[in-house]
This record gives sequence, structure tokens and C-alpha cells, in this order.
Amino acid sequence: MKRHIATRLTAAALAAAVLAACSPEPRGRGDIAGERLQEAVVSEREARYVAAVPDPAEPLAGQSQILFGDLHVHTTFSPDAFIMSLPLTGGSGLHPPADACDFARYCAALDFWSINDHAEGITPRRWAETRQSIRECNASAGDPANPDMVSFLGWEWSQVATDPAKHYGHKNVIFLDTEDDQVPARAIAAPRERLAQAPIGRAAQLMMSLADFENRDFYLGIQSYYDEIADTPVCPKGVDTRDLPANCLEVADDPRELFTKLDEWGYDSIVIPHGNSWGMNTPATTTLDKQLTREQHDPKRQILFEVYSGHGNSEEYRRWRAAVKEDDGGLICPEPTDDYLPCCYRAGQIIRQRCEASGESAEECQLRDFEARQNFVDAGNSGHLTVPGQSVVDWLNCGTCPDCFNEPMDHRPAATAQYALAISGFDDAQDPLRFRFGLIGSSDNHRGQPGTGYKEVRRKFMTEAFGSPEDGRAARQQRDTREPLPMSEAIDGNSVGLVSARNMERQNSFWLTGGLAAIHASGRDRNAIWSSLKRREVYATSGDRLLLWFDLLHGEKRHPMGSELSLAESPVFRVSAMGAFKQMPGCPDYAHSGLGDARLESLCGGECYNPSSERHVIDRIEIVRIQPQERGDEDVADLISDPWKVFQCDPEPMGCTVEFSDEDFVAGERETIYYARAIQETTAMINAANLRCEYDAQGRCIEVDPCYGDFRTPADEDCLAPAQQRAWSSPIFVDFQSRQEQEEK
Repeated sequence: MKRHIATRLTAAALAAAVLAACSPEPRGRGDIAGERLQEAVVSEREARYVAAVPDPAEPLAGQSQILFGDLHVHTTFSPDAFIMSLPLTGGSGLHPPADACDFARYCAALDFWSINDHAEGITPRRWAETRQSIRECNASAGDPANPDMVSFLGWEWSQVATDPAKHYGHKNVIFLDTEDDQVPARAIAAPRERLAQAPIGRAAQLMMSLADFENRDFYLGIQSYYDEIADTPVCPKGVDTRDLPANCLEVADDPRELFTKLDEWGYDSIVIPHGNSWGMNTPATTTLDKQLTREQHDPKRQILFEVYSGHGNSEEYRRWRAAVKEDDGGLICPEPTDDYLPCCYRAGQIIRQRCEASGESAEECQLRDFEARQNFVDAGNSGHLTVPGQSVVDWLNCGTCPDCFNEPMDHRPAATAQYALAISGFDDAQDPLRFRFGLIGSSDNHRGQPGTGYKEVRRKFMTEAFGSPEDGRAARQQRDTREPLPMSEAIDGNSVGLVSARNMERQNSFWLTGGLAAIHASGRDRNAIWSSLKRREVYATSGDRLLLWFDLLHGEKRHPMGSELSLAESPVFRVSAMGAFKQMPGCPDYAHSGLGDARLESLCGGECYNPSSERHVIDRIEIVRIQPQERGDEDVADLISDPWKVFQCDPEPMGCTVEFSDEDFVAGERETIYYARAIQETTAMINAANLRCEYDAQGRCIEVDPCYGDFRTPADEDCLAPAQQRAWSSPIFVDFQSRQEQEEK
């Protein structure tokens, strides 16, 4: 035993010595290869839009253009992106900020994008490199008054807690300006206790470098990457952010503190919540109510909501929950319903089946069933680990929303966009507080690839699918190798490692290519784009570039999506939508000449945004109506009408236009929110069927065929399924005002 311990210590010491001697210098921001696009390319994009304007003769309609962007992009400056890029686990290597710039311009053909690496890993050096790279990307865009692309600077505040009362989720922060004297000196992080600890030990780093010798510098650089974070001291608390030293890691514990620090800097910024209903990070009983207070919400900055990304769709509300509170505040597992199977309940079923197969009595197996349910609930987001030897197929389709569009894994309904728009904050009963969110889509890509949703190809390249391509040690480590015992194990979710706690193996069936943010803007320049974002004249898409207009018509005025107004009569609306261009394979000529074939292949995988002249048709337009709470005891489900109206469209390539009114608005005498969904014809999308259930005659999922990230699903299998790409308008907020009130005003 002593010799074995000594051998292990010697091996660890040897690995540490080798890593210390061989660790390469920290990687920088990279070099931007592509220059500004040819003027003809940009002009051709604008011409395609002008030809699609529903009524160019109408005031305002012809004075704006639709631009597409991605306001949620990670490079390997983010710690999770860095680890996901490991070649031995299917990653494609380092992708610094320069790669994101080239990808956005030449692969995805975006009009704007922002960098949003996790602030928890942005050391002073990385923040300086990020600022410089964004400025270089903008410099290569040409005339600032008419650039081919605008790049915004930002970070992600990535707060996670196992306690729902302390969980606030992730928020992207983006800034109008990029110069050093016009942006914060530091990124502002959320607290993360284990962030500076490398998830791969020194001995494993050395073994990886030997197993993949060609990429040895990558593995030998893991320790120096995390040492740089560990060597950055945390800034002291209680000091004005402008008075803190530049070389420390600044932390904001909750949104209130984040907003306070942004106020102290005083620079123009927008804060965008995202991934809110993604159950991998979000505790089961989390709701957005605790954030709708005058302390935890900043209505000046927090004006957009990321409704769709490569992590799934956070739009749709449902009554069911993954766990429910008892009167004493404790959590228990709910019973299943026709449209929802709680994973805690499924844990009990798995254990009961094993128990019965082992020959135990029915009474004993029932007790183990109940115990397994409770153990799962008590373990929080690590509940799957309470079932020893579990695998993805054991869980069937638990935790999913079968009638939702491209939902995230373990959907949390009380953290969705619809829930956010329906609730009110009653800390001041005379002046209820409400969220006023515009809706955007983004990619949340972690490979330096803004706007990956332009084609549904190459799942292992265009999504976050993550896993060893071969059945080697790295692949086996991602699976539960414990014996499948006929009893549950109680675990402390707080003590589980970050990767295993999140059931990454199952998540691979839910990774999507990602969405886009679309804006109606008066021009292509930075200020025009920023102005559109600030007035919420924005909409989200699921990746395809649908065109969407949503207006309230009042007299001779047109109030676009994002507007707030008061009316004494029934509101009248008009929606116009047009399908996205069908894509041709490969990349356009300008991309080949701009990046060169080698970089085009390595960055874009040989596939770029490459539109044909033919459009997809719009299948239908749906209207969602939400009447926000006027009392705290109003059931949110009763306030959301989804869909409220549905309009079937003729299969016309030039799109679909509908008009409607709300004849019940005056009688209701309450504020009402409206937004539109444009639904495109059916096409194939990666992971649209997520776990690919086989259903019985009663509609129950009886078997699944997961889309794995590792070798069990072939690398060239894209896991395509039929789905209908869509666009979500930002809401129009209409308050009721009696005619007498209008006259008095």
C-alpha cells in the first residue's frame, strides 16, 4: 500500500514538474484574416431586403432595413469553451476572438455580433486582449458610417446556485462603445468557488499530451490557463468600482450588485437574461418573481430577453413543475400528467423495475421507489446521479415538454419569456412593476462561431455536441460506470463535480444550431443598431432569416414591435412575414477570396451562409396575448393565450400579411401584451426530435434513441428531424386608458 501511494505521489510530482517545464505561454487574441466585404456584397444584401418590404410606399416602412446578428458568442477565453475545445473529446481546438470575427463576417454573413465570454474567466490580460480584438474587428469593417459588420464588446455574468432562492441565472452585458476610456476596466463576474481549479488534473493533462502528441501544446497549456485565473486576486467589496485596481477579478453576487456597478461606471449598456428555462443550470423550482423587484431589476438596461439559442427555446409556459413545495417549504416529487413525466418520478420507476427484477417484495420495491423520487429531488440538478449505473436511455423523455418547439433539456416553465411577461412585482402595490422585454435569439456558441444557425448541417461542428469520437478512456469517463443497483443513493448535489453534475451525456440530444437577433434599423452603423436595440424594435429567429414586421395601427401612425402606448379603443394590428432564403451548399465566391480555402474549411467547415434566390414559404402566423397580473393571486396560466389567434397563409414566396384587432380589450380594462410568431414551412433541423422517442398507442414514450456526442452516434449523423423554423416579434405593450383619462391627459 505504501509503495502504491508513493508511486502515485511520484507520478503526480513528475507530471507537475513536466507541466511546469513545458507549459506554453498563454494564447492571445489571434489574427483576423478577413478584410471588409466588397461593397457589391453588402449592397446585394440590402437589395434583397428592399425587394421584400411589404409596402415601400407607407411612411417608415421603406426607411429602415432588417439586419441580423448574434449577441451571445463565446470564444475559448471562456473556461467552459476552453475545455469543450479539447481535441481528444471531440473539440476543434482553440478559437480566440479573432476567429469569431472572421466567422461572423465570412461564414455566417452577419451584420452585427457581440463577444460574451464568461466574466469568471476573464483575467485582466484576457479583457485587454478582448477589447483590442473587438476594435480590430471593427477597424476591418471599413467606414464606421457604413460598415460591413458591427462588433460589440461585452461579457457574460454567469450566476448559478443550487438554492432556487439564490439562483438568478445568466445575463449578457454589452456596451455601445469599445474604447478603453468608455468601457469598464474589468469584466464583472458572478461568484464561482471552484472556477480557478482545472477540471482535468495535472497527471491527466500529461497523459492527454502523450496520447495526442500532435496537440500536446494544448493539453500542456491547460494548467497555465487556470493558473492565470487563480493568480488573479478577487477585488475587495464595498469599494466604488472606479476605485478598484485594474488587475483584480470583480464579483457581483446578484443582479442588484451588478446593476449598481454598471451605474458606477456610467457607460451605456444593455443587460440580456438568457438560458433562463434551461434545466441543466436552473434549479427545479426557480421562478423569475424574485428578480421582478426594484432592487434586482434595472428597467433601463434589462430590456431584452434571449428567447431562443443553441440551448433551446425559453418561450413557452406550462403549469407542470419538476418539483413542488409542501406547506413546510420542503420539496417533493409531483405525479406525472398526460403531457409531462417528472424525472424524479422516472427515477422511482427505474429503481422499482430493478428492485422487482432482483426478486424483492412489492412492498420493499414501493418503498425504494418513493425513496428514489425524494433522493432525486433532494439532489437538485444532479438528480440523475442518485440512480447508480444510469444511462440516457433509462430516463426516456422525462423532464421534456413534448408539445414545445425545440425546448431545452429539463424545461423550467416559471423562467420562460411568457411567464416573465405575465407576472407583476407587487413590492409597491400602488405601482406594480412589470418586465418590458423585447425578444431576441442568439447562438450561445462556445467555439467562436457567431450565428451558426444558417444551415442545419455538421452537428458536431455547428452545435455544442461534445464527446469522444472513439471508445477510449475519455469517452468512458463521461458515462456512469457504477453497478446498476436496485436502490437509489442519496447525494449532495453541491459536492458533485461541475461536468458530471450537469448530465452532459443527455444534453447532447438537445443541442441546437442556435438563433439570431434581427433588428429594424435606419442604417448599418453602430448607433443605428444600438438605437434599435434600445427601443426594442427587434425580433428573434430560430436560425433562419425570416423577415417579420409587427405593428399597431393607430390613426395615421404605425407603432412597431417594442412599443408601449395607452388606448381607449380596441387596438388594430398588422403582421407581415416572409420566409428565409433556401440555402445552396458550400460558400459564396467572396468568402473563398476573402479568407482562403484553408481558413474557410477550418473556420466554417466548408459551409457558409449561401442564399439562393428562392424563399421558403410562411405556413401560418400566430398571435400570443398576455394580460399581466393585476393581483398576486392570479394564476399565470390563465393570463396567457397561446395561441390567441392563428392565421393560415397561402403558400406564396412573397410572404403573408394579416390584420386583426382585439375586440375584448375595452371591456377587459387592463393592460394587454401582444406578440407575433411567423411559422415557416416544415424543414429538417438538428435535434428537433431531441431524444427521438418511440411512442405507444396511448402516446407514452416507451423507448428513446439519443443523439450522443460521442462515438455511439456517428460523427456524420446530424440527427435531423422535421420542424418549423420561426420568428418571434418583440411584444407591443398596450395599457388601457379610458376616454375620460385620455381627455384629461
